[in-house]
Amino acid sequence: MPDNPLRLKSIHHVTFVVGNAKQAAYYYRKAFGFSQFAYAGLETGSRDLACHAMQQGKARFVLATPYRSTSPEADHLHRHGDGVVDIAFHVEDADAAFGEAVRRGAQPAVEPRTLSDEHGSVRHAAIRTYGDTVHSFYSFTDYTGPFLPGYVPRPIAGEDVGILRVDHMVGNVELGQMEHWATWYSTVLGFARYISFDDKDISTEYSALMSIVMSDNSYAIKFPLNEPAAGKRKSQIDEYLDFYGGPGVQHVALLSADIEQTVTRLRANGVEFLSVPDSYYDMLPQRVGEIEEAIEMVRSLRILVDRDEEGYLLQLFSRPVEDRPTVFYEIIQRKGSRGFGKGNFRALFEAIEREQELRGNL
Repeated sequence: MPDNPLRLKSIHHVTFVVGNAKQAAYYYRKAFGFSQFAYAGLETGSRDLACHAMQQGKARFVLATPYRSTSPEADHLHRHGDGVVDIAFHVEDADAAFGEAVRRGAQPAVEPRTLSDEHGSVRHAAIRTYGDTVHSFYSFTDYTGPFLPGYVPRPIAGEDVGILRVDHMVGNVELGQMEHWATWYSTVLGFARYISFDDKDISTEYSALMSIVMSDNSYAIKFPLNEPAAGKRKSQIDEYLDFYGGPGVQHVALLSADIEQTVTRLRANGVEFLSVPDSYYDMLPQRVGEIEEAIEMVRSLRILVDRDEEGYLLQLFSRPVEDRPTVFYEIIQRKGSRGFGKGNFRALFEAIEREQELRGNL
């Protein structure tokens, strides 16, 4: 595994551009159990964006809405709808990370700058990745504010559903671009190819996709990259690219310590998940062997299970959380497995195809 040339520490936060951040913050509190902890807006001197910072465990989201139709964020919203605009990293030195990334071939998005308020200063820079997505770099020395300069505390508690952190984030790119971006993550960020899947692994009678999982040297930051593969009908990746208007983040996987508790609470909160047929569970014991969880519980919550040589995992995928069939969430619990549920790909793909058919997009 390569070293860590940019000295990435963790995913600091994920920024979504949304049509109405105040309403989105309410949704993420009530549906997903995130708590708001900070805010930036007109009242705090932010003249361009209203930003609501949300947190559960170590997962932090920023929900940002542009005030003016002429802003770059408004253009992003017009072209893509609600979606991820920035996957931000905590780094040792933002200037050094930016400089090394550009030296390795990255396109600059934001030159290194200092962000300051009464709590101190933070260094920030950003580079471009697939589509209109960027990676920001933030480095901190003695900053004491609630989040980032310009934010004020705004504690509004949600009911925690057991989410620990972001497990991985999946990017969808155009046909023929997956290898390009996998090489980009290897060259620029120093990531390594962790797992690859081709159209034989992820396919049904009608559609297919290919995927490469890129990971940092600690396996804490993992970015699968998907591209469509030839099929009889439109794949989920084609549908995403069509409705999102190009490449972008397809889904965010959230790690849970107890998926039964998390999914039970999410379902009670109104989060909708993909439906899996009973036949999947009839074959489950002989496919994955013995697991600690009761099969009837797994069946009743429609949780998917897969095993590899290191252990097993449990996962479940939401329906899209926007009107456009774009961004959705995965809830995942790992019992030793560091994989991505290869044995569930066909069941998952067929479930997505049923949803696509209802939307008239298969």
